[in-house]
Amino acid sequence: MIETSEKDTAVETASPTLFEQIGGEEAVAAVVDIFYGQVLADPDLTHYFEGIDMDRLKAHQRRFIGQALGASAPYSGRTMRAAHEKLGITNAAFDRVVDHLAASLAEAGVDEPTIARIAEAVLPLKADIVTA
Repeated sequence: MIETSEKDTAVETASPTLFEQIGGEEAVAAVVDIFYGQVLADPDLTHYFEGIDMDRLKAHQRRFIGQALGASAPYSGRTMRAAHEKLGITNAAFDRVVDHLAASLAEAGVDEPTIARIAEAVLPLKADIVTA
């Protein structure tokens, strides 16, 4: 009989990603639906989405948010700068979108510390998104 130590048989467990912490694909899909419901109802933001295929945009957003939160599925869409450069997005519009994202996460049951961590991941994108 070969003896093994606890160290040899212990399985290393990594800390769960933010993606896993909020509930994975299903949770991200729910947040994206809530988010776009709020954004499209916002009279200061809705014009940015005129003529946009929302199903396609939501699919891109689910992959983008998933990857940003640590999912293994790759995001293959355009860069943030390329996707937003012609939209003339203002600082105020960006801030409203971030507020809607935080509210959507809260409505989906994500706790405040996790929402704060997600906001920290989103805020550096402002330089690529705001063009007006």
